[in-house]
Amino acid sequence: MIERRGIGPVSAAQAIESFSPGRCRNDAAFALAGARPLQASSGRTVRHRLHRGGDRALNRASRTIAVTRMRDCPTTQAYVARRPAEGRNPKEIRRCLKRYIARQLSPSLTTAMTRTVEATG
Repeated sequence: MIERRGIGPVSAAQAIESFSPGRCRNDAAFALAGARPLQASSGRTVRHRLHRGGDRALNRASRTIAVTRMRDCPTTQAYVARRPAEGRNPKEIRRCLKRYIARQLSPSLTTAMTRTVEATG
């Protein structure tokens, strides 16, 4: 996991800790655990706010990964440059990136956890 761009040992450890077996049923649940948005729209304004019931430590780790990728990864930089044309502000872009990162990490964490459970069980 550490070989992936933007993921350091602390962020990887937090992702593994937050992805304990039984806690996250699928990749969408894992994505929502750290970047759990709630609709907070009013009138014509469409926005989201962070749900306080989410995993704050996972949110912090995924934010760190997102910011690092925004700074260093050319693919992510192209994505960030394209999104304002679609009407997204920087907070919404970061939230979308965090969900994308969680969905990227989920399959590798699922296979690693099932191997660990099979080896110990």
